[in-house]
Amino acid sequence: MKIKKNITLADIAKTLKVSKVTVSKALRNHPDISEAKKNQVRETALKLGYIPNFMARNLSSRKSYTIGLVVPKVTGDFFPNIINQIYQSAYNFGYEVILAVSQESQEHEIKHIQTLLAMCVDGLLVSITGETTDSKIFKVVKEREVPLVFFDRVANERDFSHVVSDDYRGVYNAVAHIVKAGYKSIAFIGGISSTNIGKDRINGFKKAVDDFLGNGKINIIEGGFEETNGYNGMSELAKMNGKTPEVIFCATYPVAVGVMRACEELSIKIPDDLDIMSFGGSTYNHFIKPSLSYVKQPVEKIGEIATSKLIKHIRNDKTRVEHIKIPTDIVMRDTCIRR
Repeated sequence: MKIKKNITLADIAKTLKVSKVTVSKALRNHPDISEAKKNQVRETALKLGYIPNFMARNLSSRKSYTIGLVVPKVTGDFFPNIINQIYQSAYNFGYEVILAVSQESQEHEIKHIQTLLAMCVDGLLVSITGETTDSKIFKVVKEREVPLVFFDRVANERDFSHVVSDDYRGVYNAVAHIVKAGYKSIAFIGGISSTNIGKDRINGFKKAVDDFLGNGKINIIEGGFEETNGYNGMSELAKMNGKTPEVIFCATYPVAVGVMRACEELSIKIPDDLDIMSFGGSTYNHFIKPSLSYVKQPVEKIGEIATSKLIKHIRNDKTRVEHIKIPTDIVMRDTCIRR
C-alpha cells in the first residue's frame, strides 16, 4: 500500500506558483494577503490534504499561535457570547483558542493555567472565579513572561492589562434613571463584594442612592450572581419588617430571574407590585413577561478589545499595561417605567 507523503507549504506554493511566504501568511490569515488569495490557498491546501505541522512551526518561530482562554463558567448569556467573540477575534489574528472552564473553582483555575503554560500557549485571557484570592499563579505567569489579559472578572494584579465594562457607572446611571422616573425606594439583590464586578455594582448602587434619594436607607442583600441567589435574596427581603421596595435592582440577569420566581411564589405581581431592573440582559428576555429593563454590557467589545490587547502584548513585550473600562447602555423594556 502506497503511503501518501506529507504535503508541505512548498507543495502548495508550487501548485499555485506563489512563494512559500505567501502560502504561510495566507494560512495564518495575515492581513498582508488578500481575501481572494487566502481563499485560493485554503482551498488548494484542503484539496491536497495539507495538515499543519504545529511542532515544526513552533520550533522555527518560537510561537504556538495559540491562546489559552480561562472562564469561570459557560452558562447564561455573557460567557458564551464573549467566548464566541474571542474565538472570532483570535481567528482574525491567525490564532487558535484553547478553552478551559474553571467551574467557579480556584483550584481548577490554577490547574488550567498550569496546563496551558505547559502547552506553551503564546498568551492567556482570564476571567477569574468568584473564590479566587490566591495570586501566586499569576506571579508565575509574569515570571514566565507569558502575556496575560484579564477581562470582566479581574484579579487584583496591576501588572496585567484588563478590559471590563464600567459596572460602577452603569449601575449609578441606572439608579439615576429609576429615580428620575419617580421611584423612591430601591433595593439591591445579588453580587459578591469580594469580586471587582460585585464591588463596583454594589458601590455604584450605594453612591446613586445616596446622591439621588439621600434617605440613609440602603438595602443590599449580597449573595452571588446566579438564579438561586436572586430567589434566596428576594425570599429574605420578604421576611424583613417594613414595606417592600418599589424596585429591585439585580446584580445579574439570572439573579433577576430568581427574584421573579420568588415573587411568583409570594404572589407579588411584576410590575404592578414591584419593578425589576438587572445588570445584563438575555437573548430570551423578550420571551419573559414582563420583559425586564436592563443595563446592557458591551460584551462583543470586551471580547474584541481584550483579544486585540493580548495580541499586542504577544507581538511586542514593551506594549504598555492598560486598564480599560467600556461604557454601558440602559435598555428599557416593560419594567421601571412610571405609570
